[in-house]
Amino acid sequence: MDADAWKPWIGQVVVVDTNSSFVYVGTLAEVKPQFVVLKEVDVHDKHESLATKERYVMDAKRFGVKANRKEANVRVELVVSVSRLDDVILY
Repeated sequence: MDADAWKPWIGQVVVVDTNSSFVYVGTLAEVKPQFVVLKEVDVHDKHESLATKERYVMDAKRFGVKANRKEANVRVELVVSVSRLDDVILY
């Protein structure tokens, strides 16, 4: 995804899934050549919890984002998918 493709997402609360055990839920602030910058972000490591990434994201939608970082920089090469938190479907 090039920088222009990210522009409509700036300022939105997004879910950034990675090819690691981490998922990020926060406000997309900026996209740099090598990093996605999130503010007021909840960083979740599925190895630190019984909740799967999917369950954790649904809980963030249900109960709100519980930020545990003011900012996080995610390497672009690790990003598997990005979606708006508003687009998450609860089941």
